[in-house]
Amino acid sequence: MIRTPLKAGLAALLAALSAGALAAPFAYVPNEKSASVTVIDTATDTITATLPGGQRPRGIATNGKQLFISEAPSNGLAVIDIAKAREMKRIRLGESPEGVSISADGKLIAAAVEESNSVALLDARTHRKLAEIRVSGENPEHAVFSPDSRWLLVSAENAEQVDLIDVKARRQVGSIPVGKRPRGIGFTPDGSRAYVACELVSTVYAIDMESRKVIAEIKAGTFSNGIAMAPDGSRAYVSNGKDGTVSVIRTADNQVEATIPVGKRPWNMAITPDGSKLYVANGRSNSVTVIDTVRLEVKAEIPVGELPWGVVIR
Repeated sequence: MIRTPLKAGLAALLAALSAGALAAPFAYVPNEKSASVTVIDTATDTITATLPGGQRPRGIATNGKQLFISEAPSNGLAVIDIAKAREMKRIRLGESPEGVSISADGKLIAAAVEESNSVALLDARTHRKLAEIRVSGENPEHAVFSPDSRWLLVSAENAEQVDLIDVKARRQVGSIPVGKRPRGIGFTPDGSRAYVACELVSTVYAIDMESRKVIAEIKAGTFSNGIAMAPDGSRAYVSNGKDGTVSVIRTADNQVEATIPVGKRPWNMAITPDGSKLYVANGRSNSVTVIDTVRLEVKAEIPVGELPWGVVIR
């Protein structure tokens, strides 16, 4: 039997998935304009498969077996079976869903829903919607779980604060003032701090979660937006949309230690579990830049689909 490149790639993906812990993590890249998800083997930085992603995939999260993707035209959350390379179901969320995250214990999914100014909370196993939680910020973009899954921090395009949701109580319990248009959010592994990129002021805000106050304001590149945290909490990586760069912030002293050129309009990012490589979605270059985090230099640039929105690694 002759295999097409796509079938051969999917076969390789399935073989690697069946190997479980022996396989290197995969990076999943939703391509908004191509209506697809590119799968990258992080061991070789090669594309192994292309999965369906709905008509206009944006936010993405995964539990390793399924992808959870916000899909704009249907205003839903598409659930993709990775091994079968097909959509299992679609869950109604509300108009213009965007950022999606999954709790550390894998039990809950959160999706920011722009037009309703809310966060949808779902059961990751049954896919049942548990709550729709209103927030103060207009047009919420990201809703990110704290490492202990107790809190959700929510950023919004038309806001100067991040809103804090108590997950158990399923309601907003506070807001923390930051700069204009907060975007990406990342927590240190112990959950003691959060870093928030604010696009219109090109600044990253470090927040002490116990006091719920900003403890540092760090100038990044122009139109800072995406955040990825090193697994050991030593660095926060920030994508700068207008500059086409990534700023590297040391969390020990909240200083920028390096600025690395990437593609055009870098957006959301993800880092490998060992912290050795950072994957940056370049929306206007239709590529993913791979950064060696030891040398702090570009290792590879991988062509993907059109308008890649972000990356998730599992």
